[in-house]
Amino acid sequence: MWRIGHAQDHEKGTGCTVLVFPDGATASCDIRGGAPGTRETVLLAPECTVDKVNALVLTGGSARGLSAADGVMRYCEERGWGFDSGFGMIPLVPAACLFDLGCGEPSAWPEPSMGMEACLGARPLEESPMGNYGAGTGATVGKYSLLGKAMKSGFGWARKVSGELEVCAVTALNAFGAVRDLAGGFMAGALDGDRIIDPGSMSGAGDVWDEWGRNTTLAAIVTNARLDKAACRRVAIMGQAGLAGALFPFNTPFDGDTVFCAATGETSSSTVLVGWLAASALEEAARNAVLHARSAFGFASFSDLR
Repeated sequence: MWRIGHAQDHEKGTGCTVLVFPDGATASCDIRGGAPGTRETVLLAPECTVDKVNALVLTGGSARGLSAADGVMRYCEERGWGFDSGFGMIPLVPAACLFDLGCGEPSAWPEPSMGMEACLGARPLEESPMGNYGAGTGATVGKYSLLGKAMKSGFGWARKVSGELEVCAVTALNAFGAVRDLAGGFMAGALDGDRIIDPGSMSGAGDVWDEWGRNTTLAAIVTNARLDKAACRRVAIMGQAGLAGALFPFNTPFDGDTVFCAATGETSSSTVLVGWLAASALEEAARNAVLHARSAFGFASFSDLR
C-alpha cells in the first residue's frame, strides 16, 4: 500500500511531501504552469521506456529544494527498490518544486535529510495532516497584488470512491491566483483589509503582476486502478480541471503548476471515471489546503477572516 510522509521546518517556513510506492506505481504527469521546476518528469512521458516509479516528491525551496529527492532515493535504495540497471538498482523518484522563499527564511530549503525524514514518517493518507505541513509549510496564495497581501495556504488532500475504485488527490497550494469557494466567491487571495481582492479587478499593469517564479501549485493523484502511462497522463490532464475550478487565475506564466498521476493497478476502471473523480478530489483538496492552513510569517489564513 502506498504511503505519504511530510517533513518541515516550521521556523524557517519550508518542507517537503513524499508519496512512497513500495511495490512501484505506473505514473505520468501534466505540467501547465509557465515556470516549472522539476526533476525526472521527462521519463514519465508515455513514449519513454520506464513505466514504474518508487516515489514522488513535492517540495518547497524552489529548485534547490529538489535535493530532497536525493534523500528519498537513498531510502528506496536501502530497501532494494528501483530500476535494475544491471549495475545496481536505480530508484525512480520524480519531483517538482514550488517557490516558498518569500515565506519564512529565504536561505532555507528541503535538503536530502528532510526527504529521508518524510519517508521514514510515511503513513496511510487518512493519517496525513493538512494545512502547514510538508510542501505546504511555506505555501501562500493570492500574489496577484503585493506579496505582503497574500494569504497563508498549505497542504490538502481528498479521497473519492466508486465501488472498488479509489482516487486520492493531494496538493501543496502555492498559487498566484485566488481560491474560490463552492459558491464561486473567494475564500483566499490578496487581501485589502479583511476583503479579498477580486483578481478580475486588477489592471495587470506595473510591478504588481511581476511575480515570476514565486508561486506554483503541486498536486498528485493516486488511484488503485490499472492504468498505463498514457492513461495516467490523461488523468493528470483531467485533474487540472479540478484545480482550475478552485483557482483563478490558474496555469499562469508565473506558476509552475504540475500534476502527477500514479496508478497502483489493483482494480479495473475506465480512464474517464478515474479522471472525473480525480478532478473532483483535487478541487476539494485545494479548498482543504486553505481551510486547514493557519496564519504564519505575517500571512493571515482563512480562519482569521471568519
